[in-house]
Amino acid sequence: MRDVLGWRKKFGVIGPSTNTIVQPDFEMMRPPGVTNHYSRIFTPNAQAVSNETFSAGIQAIGNNVLDAVRSVMTCAPDYLVMGMSSITFYGGVAGADAFVARIERESGVGVSIGAHSSTAALKAYGGIKRIAFLSPYYPVANAEVRRYFTESGFEVVRDIYLACKSWTGIAEVPPDFLRSRLIELNGDGRDTDAIFQVGTNLSMVRLAAEAENWLGKPVIAINTATYWHALRQNGITDKVPGLGRLLEEF
Repeated sequence: MRDVLGWRKKFGVIGPSTNTIVQPDFEMMRPPGVTNHYSRIFTPNAQAVSNETFSAGIQAIGNNVLDAVRSVMTCAPDYLVMGMSSITFYGGVAGADAFVARIERESGVGVSIGAHSSTAALKAYGGIKRIAFLSPYYPVANAEVRRYFTESGFEVVRDIYLACKSWTGIAEVPPDFLRSRLIELNGDGRDTDAIFQVGTNLSMVRLAAEAENWLGKPVIAINTATYWHALRQNGITDKVPGLGRLLEEF
């Protein structure tokens, strides 16, 4: 017998307790027969975040993630989706692999994480070698993202960090400001093949989809990439219109 509403798949979604964007974003992308079941990682809402406090917050998320996994596993999900990204980039490709192994060992099911979903999404478009990326993070975290993408075979041409002053403040960054940062990242348009956004509490799904039209290249939000990856890893190939080429074409 299958779950009446989640008759195709039940996804356990793991995200920081301070995150207010992942849950509605994933619901927006959810096809019929798939259900999302959110489990929050206890995360103190650090104020005036700096390199040091950002790193401390990431450590707190890492320490508490397994509790959130254990909690959501009580509803017997078929698969897990990580609704937080920064920790998945730490330690490069080997660090991401170790994170996946840790979650799958604890849960007994597969998982999509931000880091590996990002590279899978970029490769789905084909021909992408040079990228630029945007984050709400601090320099210490951008360095980890850059390392991961470089180890995955991409050249990072430029990156921008927003240095948001609190975890909840990330969700308060307005679209007009983000639009100007995308234009800045694009430069003259000739040295980047794609633009990527990391940081799951930054509201970018719809803006990234729009930006693909006016920048004329792939612009991918990490929430889109991660949920797309989870769907495709589970054999769900539904196309979702209006949220970017990744969900519409691949």
